[in-house]
Amino acid sequence: MTTKYQHLFQPLDLGFTQLKNRVLMGSMHTGLEEEKNGFDKLAAFYAERAKGGVGLIVTGGISPNFRGRVSPFGSELSKPWHVAKHRKVTEAVHAEGGKICMQILHTGRYAYHPFSVAPSKIKAPINPFAPRAMSERQILTTIRHFARAAKLAQKAGYDGVEVMGSEGYLINQFICPRTNKRTDRWGGSFENRSRLAIEIIKAIREAVGQEFIIVYRLSMLDLVPDGNTYDEVIALGKAVEQAGVTIINSGIGWHEARVPTIVTSVPRAAFSWITAKVRQELSIPVVAVNRINTPEVAEKILADGEADMVSMARPLLADPHFVAKANRNEADKINTCIACNQACLDHVFENKRASCLVNPQACYESELVFTPVAQAKRIAVVGAGPAGLEFACRAAERGHHVDLFDGASDIGGQFNYAKQIPGKEEFHETIRYFKNRLVDSGVNVHLNSRQTADDLSSGGYDEVVLATGVVPRELDIPGINNENVLGYLDVLRDHKPVGHKVALIGAGGIGFDVAEYLTTEHSPTLNVREWSQIWGVDESYEHRGGLMPQATEHSPREVWLLQRKTSKVGAGLGKTSGWVHRATLKKKGVEMIAGVTYKKVTDEGLWIEIEGTEQLLAVDTVVVCAGQLPQRELHDALQEKGVSVHLIGGADVAAELDAKRAIRQGAELAASI
Repeated sequence: MTTKYQHLFQPLDLGFTQLKNRVLMGSMHTGLEEEKNGFDKLAAFYAERAKGGVGLIVTGGISPNFRGRVSPFGSELSKPWHVAKHRKVTEAVHAEGGKICMQILHTGRYAYHPFSVAPSKIKAPINPFAPRAMSERQILTTIRHFARAAKLAQKAGYDGVEVMGSEGYLINQFICPRTNKRTDRWGGSFENRSRLAIEIIKAIREAVGQEFIIVYRLSMLDLVPDGNTYDEVIALGKAVEQAGVTIINSGIGWHEARVPTIVTSVPRAAFSWITAKVRQELSIPVVAVNRINTPEVAEKILADGEADMVSMARPLLADPHFVAKANRNEADKINTCIACNQACLDHVFENKRASCLVNPQACYESELVFTPVAQAKRIAVVGAGPAGLEFACRAAERGHHVDLFDGASDIGGQFNYAKQIPGKEEFHETIRYFKNRLVDSGVNVHLNSRQTADDLSSGGYDEVVLATGVVPRELDIPGINNENVLGYLDVLRDHKPVGHKVALIGAGGIGFDVAEYLTTEHSPTLNVREWSQIWGVDESYEHRGGLMPQATEHSPREVWLLQRKTSKVGAGLGKTSGWVHRATLKKKGVEMIAGVTYKKVTDEGLWIEIEGTEQLLAVDTVVVCAGQLPQRELHDALQEKGVSVHLIGGADVAAELDAKRAIRQGAELAASI
């Protein structure tokens, strides 16, 4: 069978070696690098992606020395005895027919410890630790440490290394006038600022010889004030190519940039244009990155000549067999990354092990194991939201006979509301994936089918799993039943009319979603040009760092987002995406108010009290987004009838709508039942 993705599956000849396709698995720190026996788990993690057909894997960042570590106990490759654990990874990947490079990452001023160093003593806005300015001796030693790390990586069996020169880490800090205020030969002119990158590549090439892949992560768009110019990006690209680099990988934005680069509201392939522009100036293969999550998007980038390879990181967390499925023309069966960041980046920045919201087995390949059952059970699952879907598919794939019931006319549960939010269009993909997986796993699906305790207890089931989700919490406020009061389901499910001036009670994830829904006429996520203007991405590259003034956004409504807590509004949102949601609503003039006491609703609007002062918000509509309660009325009735019953997802814990926990609970129960 011929694949539909001809460009994606064309081999790439690097001269001394060949990559079997054009997919590079981008670098991701997983947290396993620092865990006890973590490299055994890392080996299983990378081997699964190699088995899935990836052309070239790049590991998470490994520091060349102590000061460059991500954290005090961050992973480092600097001693001969470090080699053995890395060899576990390379041997596992090679056994599956894959190739793997180790990323060498010196964090510079992003190091989360007090021993950090940088070109100049300038503290990063996202880090409490101020770095020490490096002496020339330290700079020269660091160059040697990069070469040493590359040589040790070669001894460990890696096929190459990636040198992290972007995202605002040490090398990038030297290159940009924003962070390099030196007056010696390592600062000032661009020639001096780029010297560290070039000398590192030269030293690595000399240490490892000619037949070893060197990928350089080139910051093509810094997206910060006083970043590099386009001409400087090209000059550096040509210089590192001349110094011995094999492949140029794109780097987009610094971690401190106020432009989102990978969250779900960023359009697919939003930055492939800059890779295409740079590629025209270079002669070695160039890799496109960021928000490439389907084979169709990847194929178009390659077919249009925008890049020689495509990098996907989180999409290969979501589905390790992405490449193999695409090669078999089974794109509809790919578990698509929805770019939520909740279980991957958010976990890493909280010093927890990374995983994936839609694939809880990611980074748990050797622990969350699904073996065929010795004896099949008849299992009823009530609720076809994320928890019920994951459990039903996993249990059926193990060999159980599964009936899945839902009172709605479609599967998806709360995802059917999330997919309507501008910027969350990717949630459609998860529902599509589960629809196909239900068929393949043989789950018997019964929609428009509400079950009673009598139905389930008389159905001959060995186990009943309740994934019945949540119901909105009701508030006890005078006037809460007025006609001008709606619940979030009235808005997102029933599409009831909403006035021009709106007060939202509750500023958790649901409140933010409803605010986004009510203030957006059409989603900029579906239009790259419009999105770039809104966030100030300069596609003409006339400004340093590719950054220009952000465009103003129009909102069709005036919205007040209110919460009882006195903490910052939105403080509980995702660590790596919450700021995007806050900034988006701020652009649209949404007023966010904390420390609110709700007094009453009248025909005039919502009466509130803040710091002892009562005031009227003269709104047309009040929307209640104040949390949920578990929907578990079947549970007690089934237990009384002696039925073996399990609660998962929102029916178990109705905190903020937590699909990450719900899907993981479904998977873990399916593995053990």
